[in-house]
Amino acid sequence: MIVRSLQLRNFRNYAALDLSLGGGVFGLVGDNAQGKTNLVEALVVLSTLKSFRGVANDAVVRDGAEAAVLRADVVHDDGREFLIEIELKREGRSTVQINRKRAARTRDLLTALRTSVFMPEDLYLIRGAATERRTVLDDAVVALDPARHDLVGEVERVVRQRNSLLKELGLRPSATALASLDAWDDKLATIGDELGRARAAVVDNIMGRVQAAYTALAGGGVQVTLEYAAPWRETGLMVALREARAADLRRGTSTVGPHRDDLVVSIDALAARTQGSHGEQHSLGLALRMGIHHAVSDRWGSPPVLVLDDVLAGLDPRRKAAVFEQLLVHLPTRQVLVTSPEALPDSPRITRVLRVIAGTITDVTPEG
Repeated sequence: MIVRSLQLRNFRNYAALDLSLGGGVFGLVGDNAQGKTNLVEALVVLSTLKSFRGVANDAVVRDGAEAAVLRADVVHDDGREFLIEIELKREGRSTVQINRKRAARTRDLLTALRTSVFMPEDLYLIRGAATERRTVLDDAVVALDPARHDLVGEVERVVRQRNSLLKELGLRPSATALASLDAWDDKLATIGDELGRARAAVVDNIMGRVQAAYTALAGGGVQVTLEYAAPWRETGLMVALREARAADLRRGTSTVGPHRDDLVVSIDALAARTQGSHGEQHSLGLALRMGIHHAVSDRWGSPPVLVLDDVLAGLDPRRKAAVFEQLLVHLPTRQVLVTSPEALPDSPRITRVLRVIAGTITDVTPEG
């Protein structure tokens, strides 16, 4: 699939943008804080109704405006066309339309436009907190099966409700209170088991792909393994919740469940989070994203729009050129948007170069 055109009104630092795109590799260059990431962020919002920067929708509305409007004209490989329109309001409910019809569910967006985002923070996928890796797994679960979008949100909601109840109960809860806790346990066990199975399936799906991607980036001779660390799956979540109830009541929080799981990434049987070098962790973060991108591409028979947001930051010129070329060579793509505060490495694969200055875009593609 490709985005043929993008329109923004009052989004971040873009008062008004009308940008024609198409297939190929688009470089977005310019100084920091000029709007490069804002532009690719808009594409991701059009795909998922959320920012990959982790901010609320009202935070992207331009100062002084009441709402931001985003539009994308998308064409799939099979010829299907989708006009996606989103109005993000500073106050009140946002609205989404696909082909001029109101879309009631976020998962409808996920089938109209799929995006795959790589960013500098991917380094922290390996050495950072488990919550980052859980988020990556859950995003992959939804990308591979949009119908599970509501499942991920429901697990988060039920865990919050259960934690709230645990805080209220204290060490000597009444029989009525325990009955309420039983009900939340039943709910969490059902949907938690389902999410656990989905996450484990993703790990199985991407294991070989991540190994191949890491080999492409860093060379052979190293074994990469992924493990979905969810001890409660040995007995099932209901049994685990019952066994942990005393500890949960004492601590006032849910101590077991999918919200405590982790994705353990290892190199030659050593945990990369604590034993991997900076370079290995960087390559593993990219390889994890690459493996998921391959899996989603195979699942749908067409690659998502690929966003490379400043992924070459901090690399020396030789390494920067090598990583850039490996990403473009080894990832299935129809359309790529890559941002950089510096000139991109020379590559015949680049279709257009766009300079971004204070929310305005100029085509600076070299002739010839």
